[in-house]
Amino acid sequence: MIIIGERINSSRKAIAPAIAARDSQLITREASLQIAAGVSYIDVNCGTLMEEEPEALEWLVKTVQDATEGNLCSLDSPNPLALERALKVHKGKPIVNSITGEHERLAATLPLVRDYKTAIVALVMNDNGMPETAEERLQIADDLVNELTKAGVELTDIYLDPMVRPVSTGGHYGRVVFETIQKMNQEFPGIHTICGLSNISFGLPARKLMNQTFLIMAMMAGLDSAILDPLDKRLMSLLKAADVLLEQDDYALKFITAFREEKLEF
Repeated sequence: MIIIGERINSSRKAIAPAIAARDSQLITREASLQIAAGVSYIDVNCGTLMEEEPEALEWLVKTVQDATEGNLCSLDSPNPLALERALKVHKGKPIVNSITGEHERLAATLPLVRDYKTAIVALVMNDNGMPETAEERLQIADDLVNELTKAGVELTDIYLDPMVRPVSTGGHYGRVVFETIQKMNQEFPGIHTICGLSNISFGLPARKLMNQTFLIMAMMAGLDSAILDPLDKRLMSLLKAADVLLEQDDYALKFITAFREEKLEF
């Protein structure tokens, strides 16, 4: 499982003032904790800062990579100016999070993905809005994959997001995500599937429980990447157990190591 840590996001109360004040100590601590928890990428997002976003995202990338000896980032912004500033200073191949089938956003972001040879999260929505069914989502995914591969992006650098919508607004939305993930993996062998967990539980009590259950079921459907809070020890423990059961952890070596290091909650 490719894990992207979500905690460095200006929508969090503790993070917004730290970014505004360029508090490298707090950002460094957040980044280091996520690395220790086992993330593959650190998501960096300062979208709430609006006009300051390009400068702030560049600073975040430098600060995170300096603190973690070059750990890769997921650059979380729809702003092409902010993305380009961040891409110019990033070391290694980042993930751009994200692109959609919306014409304007696709036209603005695709040249950056092509020129900087990044990986890319592609959300299956377009100018018609958010699709309802798995079939509609797969059609948008097909259009996006065609556009991306025509631009020279490898399938292994594409992370398709099936669009998670709250089950509090429609009981079928969980099932639709699982069906979409299965169809994506069948249609595009070698591609990644990814999602954030928190949308599924929006508006519900006990959100962590819903997120944890959703992750395991999505992994069974074929999800291989997730944007999540790696400091949720219960969530990470369930993920490690699921990796064993889904043959993603040979001889349970990673699971056993996590147990010996007292990183499992059970």
